[in-house]
Amino acid sequence: MSHPIIALWSHPRSMSTAFERIMRARGDLTCLHEPFMYDYYINRSTRQMPHFDAMDEHPKSYDAIRAMILAKAEDGPVFFKDMSYYVVPHLLADEEFFDRVTHSFLVRDPHASILSYAKLDPDMLLEEIGLEAQWRHAEAVMTRTGNSPIVVRSEAVQADPEGQMARYWDAVGLVHAPQALHWDDPAPADWQQVQGWHGEVMASSTIRPITPEQVARVRADFDGLVARNPRFGLYLEHHMPFYEQLLRYAA
Repeated sequence: MSHPIIALWSHPRSMSTAFERIMRARGDLTCLHEPFMYDYYINRSTRQMPHFDAMDEHPKSYDAIRAMILAKAEDGPVFFKDMSYYVVPHLLADEEFFDRVTHSFLVRDPHASILSYAKLDPDMLLEEIGLEAQWRHAEAVMTRTGNSPIVVRSEAVQADPEGQMARYWDAVGLVHAPQALHWDDPAPADWQQVQGWHGEVMASSTIRPITPEQVARVRADFDGLVARNPRFGLYLEHHMPFYEQLLRYAA
């Protein structure tokens, strides 16, 4: 029997790992952490991903990762979070797998995500900001299904975790599980391969709200980042229209 496969397609530093932590805490899903990262950074990227300690036993090609996900879905429902830029254009040409997956998207203000990204990986490429690929991916969802994409804002989850997650679970066909908004179990074992990216959420036990003061500080710090390195301003300029398009579909 085949069970649902739900994917959260994100971009780096979008709060997606905290979102994944909630989904893991439900206890009724097999959860995978960025499985297609292996294909992108081992087979396709022009550079090595920092803070990535690849596991030998993990499948490394698109086809092998796809097969792993499908096999797990024979045993029960699967949730994975990943990046659209890892799989575009491969996934868009793979109609069978594309149609097998329930697609959803998480976005964060790129001022905040680029600023956070630059602290961990100042050499990231334009493509790795990720929002353009997300929009191309969301367009494909609309074309193939005729429906609006499921888009969630990370800031909205921070402001109202219970309400936003309830809407998300409705949208992807899952029962409500408000107990999953708090966790006290150890960080998942498969996060160790990229623990340098996720120290804060590995040490947390819930979603933390964002304050207006934090928002203002992000904008000021981003301006300082661009003053030191104008390349990040060009990255923002390129990706902002795709972010704004995705926001049109956010609840």
